[in-house]
Amino acid sequence: MLYSLFEYLNKNTDLPGMRIGEYISFRSAAAIILSLLISIAVGKRIIRFLRRKQIGEDIRDLGLEGQLQKKGTPTMGGIIIILSIIIPVLLFGDLNNIYIQLMLISTIWLGFIGGLDDYIKVFRHRKEGLKGRFKVVGQVGLGIIVGSTMWLSEDVVIRDKSFETYTYTITDNTTGEVVDSYTEKRVVSTTPEKSTRTSIPFLKDTELDYAALTGNNEIMGWLLYVIVAIFVITAVSNGANLTDGIDGLLTGVSVPIVLVLGILAYLSGHIIYSDYLNIMYIPDSGELIVFAAAFAGALVGFLWFNSFPAQIFMGDTGSLTIGGLIAVFALCIRKELLLPLLCGVFLVEALSVIIQTSYFKYTRKRYGEGRRIFLMAPIHHHYQKKGLFETKIMMRFFIVSLLLAALTLVTLKIQ
Repeated sequence: MLYSLFEYLNKNTDLPGMRIGEYISFRSAAAIILSLLISIAVGKRIIRFLRRKQIGEDIRDLGLEGQLQKKGTPTMGGIIIILSIIIPVLLFGDLNNIYIQLMLISTIWLGFIGGLDDYIKVFRHRKEGLKGRFKVVGQVGLGIIVGSTMWLSEDVVIRDKSFETYTYTITDNTTGEVVDSYTEKRVVSTTPEKSTRTSIPFLKDTELDYAALTGNNEIMGWLLYVIVAIFVITAVSNGANLTDGIDGLLTGVSVPIVLVLGILAYLSGHIIYSDYLNIMYIPDSGELIVFAAAFAGALVGFLWFNSFPAQIFMGDTGSLTIGGLIAVFALCIRKELLLPLLCGVFLVEALSVIIQTSYFKYTRKRYGEGRRIFLMAPIHHHYQKKGLFETKIMMRFFIVSLLLAALTLVTLKIQ
């Protein structure tokens, strides 16, 4: 909203300084600051409200040290994250931008699914919460919305890069003779193109075209893209949900991921930088850095209350939203194939559960009793069982996430 106001004032008045409101750098800085302030200010009030209403977490005894002490800690704190994202983006984002619209819709959609799950747990006193199949239906629905929007919207395009050569001459002011000349190449973009292409990490001048996998059938290519969108959103959202098991773990791990996605969005939306780094040029995707800034600010602000000992838990309201937004963001900038590396912590957490469950069922069928590979899954509980304190596990996972984020950025120059 403020972006539109700055844009109007810059065009229709002579007031100085109005142009600054159109700069992405200024609006991103404003978004992250406002997001931090909102999360800290609103967080205190929401925690007091939840305590007053006795909306607390019902903890199952899993034999983990200090676990039962957390019983009654307010939950549904993901509301803080959602508000801290939406308000700055509404104020400083370009609401006419299709990618911003898609991210806002995704935030509300995922927040509703997670909030419904927490509501059933807390107010209906059903420990299982929203049945798993209904969560999956919600995630599939969002995947269809995102994939269909990328397919049908005329604003979602990519542009190939080409060069134009300009020749300049230097003349003598006295004689008028040409004394020197030089040429300059400028990067220009071609006609916008609807495409199912996406970036492949580590490979130079190579992109994956989903349509090519279906025999260059455009409709089948986009249908395959929708299926991929569904899978990515469901996988990352559930991976994040499994990671949320220790104070501050999911929040801390997600901050480097979101910042890297914001950097990738800015580079992909800038024709010069995208050409220099040899990555896909996606017009208007740079606006997503405003969303990434608000997202990162919301996570850091929530960490103020969620770090050990947690004053509030995010619940599925937060965890499903965080994972889903990371997935949708990556799809918007066509970097979904980087997610296994960038979200490596989520991947390992999910794999630990899959491996543990599969091995337990296999050994029970073969030997008559189930056996385990890990002391407990997800894997962060395995380290708790080994005697590591929560803060040490959280910090080590955060360091791993930082390393994976750095490696993800390195892939830009490896290409």
